[in-house]
Amino acid sequence: MPGGRLTQQERQQIALGVADGLAYAEIARGLDRPTSTITREVMRNGGPTAYRAELAHRATEHRAHRRRQAAPRGQEAPPQAHGRDAEAVRAYEETFTTALMQAGTPKMMARVLACLCTSDSGSLTASELVQRLQVSPASISKAIAFLESQGLVRRERDERRRERYIVDDDVWYQSMMASARGTAQLVEIARQGVGVLGSGTPAAARLENIARFLDFVSESLARAADQAREVLHTKPGTTVDSTD
Repeated sequence: MPGGRLTQQERQQIALGVADGLAYAEIARGLDRPTSTITREVMRNGGPTAYRAELAHRATEHRAHRRRQAAPRGQEAPPQAHGRDAEAVRAYEETFTTALMQAGTPKMMARVLACLCTSDSGSLTASELVQRLQVSPASISKAIAFLESQGLVRRERDERRRERYIVDDDVWYQSMMASARGTAQLVEIARQGVGVLGSGTPAAARLENIARFLDFVSESLARAADQAREVLHTKPGTTVDSTD
């Protein structure tokens, strides 16, 4: 299986495959590349509706140029903690970002969340995020505001009075509970519509079905999240005894 960066010709084949509605796995087989490579390539360059081979190739060259500028000649990248492979970590962060984007998270917000989740501290300042992601402070601020609204990050001041952005170990639990609260509000609004539109009318019946469905799903999700956190959540350095 070939490695290395995608060529311009391969990007043209990806563009043709996307335009024809082929699955990423099918495109990957045609190029003898991993499916994750094709998925990441498309998602970071406009998504399936806006992917263009020439634009993607230029964007990749531009990113590579910026990385070379960020690392002066003769200066090696700082060693990774715990003996990690720096290139493998970078590739994984891109894969994680792509997965978040496919789940509906906007690109910059996905990049910030992936960066926080893959840091050992789970806590970074705005300047640290700017340096790691090579983006503007305004982009970080906007991303953090969105992630806060989804219950995915929180802020606190450190001993130097710097604002730090934190992703907690139970981040997905907090996010799911925030989602459940938002869904509960939608349930209430849907049921208000039943009274406004008149009980027994087709529109009211539709809204009542929406309310019942979302109410059931929301309660089930919240209950499952509570149970999962109680049973599955572990701290670093702990293991689950398989005999329990």
